[in-house]
Amino acid sequence: MFLAIRELKHAKTRYMLICLIMVLIAWLVLFVSGLAKGLSSDNASSIQNMNTDYLVLDQNSDHRLNRSALTADKLAEVNALLGNADTGENTDVAPLGVQMSSVTKVGSPKKIDAAFFAVEAEGFLAPKVTEGQMIDDATADEVVADSSFQSEGLKLGDVIEDQASGRQFTIIGFTEGQSFSHAPVIHMNFAAWQTVAGGSNSAIKGTGQVVPFNAITLKASGSTADFIGEQVSGVEVIGKSEALKGIPGYKEEQGSLLMMIAFLFIIAAFVLAVFFYVITIQKMNQFGVLKAIGAKTGFLARSMLAQVLSLSVVSLAIGIALTYGVSSVLPDSMPFELNFSLVGGSSLLFLAVAVAGSLLSLYRVAKVDAIEAIGRAA
Repeated sequence: MFLAIRELKHAKTRYMLICLIMVLIAWLVLFVSGLAKGLSSDNASSIQNMNTDYLVLDQNSDHRLNRSALTADKLAEVNALLGNADTGENTDVAPLGVQMSSVTKVGSPKKIDAAFFAVEAEGFLAPKVTEGQMIDDATADEVVADSSFQSEGLKLGDVIEDQASGRQFTIIGFTEGQSFSHAPVIHMNFAAWQTVAGGSNSAIKGTGQVVPFNAITLKASGSTADFIGEQVSGVEVIGKSEALKGIPGYKEEQGSLLMMIAFLFIIAAFVLAVFFYVITIQKMNQFGVLKAIGAKTGFLARSMLAQVLSLSVVSLAIGIALTYGVSSVLPDSMPFELNFSLVGGSSLLFLAVAVAGSLLSLYRVAKVDAIEAIGRAA
């Protein structure tokens, strides 16, 4: 460590330039990672935060909620199957309706994209209300909206109109972290769902005209989910991760961003490897002299690793500070999200890449011949 610090002090400009390159790489990696996380949440936070384990969809839906259509008869069949079967566990079942639409504030021509989610107001799918109050299962003209609607000028008590059905609803509460397919979610009960999707109030009870919903959600173990998939015809049971991939554009969007991040790490490894290798080559005579006076290869390797890690940690700290600084001034409309696990994971991977990039230099130091190096120096 002593040797590493002495060299850093001796060649300040050289190592400051290397540190600057590492800061820019760390900053870019963290920023793209935050963007990927933000886009993921903006596209699917309603499913990610949903209090369920599995979703039962139409078997021809290709894992897509918006393509699935189930009726009350299928819900009754699942409930009856679980009631008659001895699964040895408590399983919660609830229907879920999903519909993309656009809404306007009454009196305003501005249209806002939205996703309607129909849930049982007192069921386990009901979102946590952060402002106002939760809807009940009786009133058909009240909804709870995601807080991002507030940036569009909506507030508690405002009346919005669904552009597809012409129905009007009063916002009585706001939630957070509820978006679907890059549109904020509006939660309603099934009495309101009937007025949006059409028909009578019989979709859940199964009498009279039936308006389909999109999925049956399960809070159950994997064995119970498999049992339902095997026993109930015409359905498929998928986990939340599969449901996320079924959201239009989600898999492609995240795949592109993850590929960018992977290439950034690969580029970082090559760049750092070249920098440290060139510096090592320039110091081969000094390494030869040190070996000639008794310095062990392990001592030189530890000094070089200490140098690499010191530069990496300082660069990473500056990169993290820059990323948080930029994120604080980004507009609310830009999906960007950083959390401890994301920053921690990216930081550890960056340090690993920096150490990996220095391995070529360590190999070169281990192979240096003291007599040959001194001869070149002479």
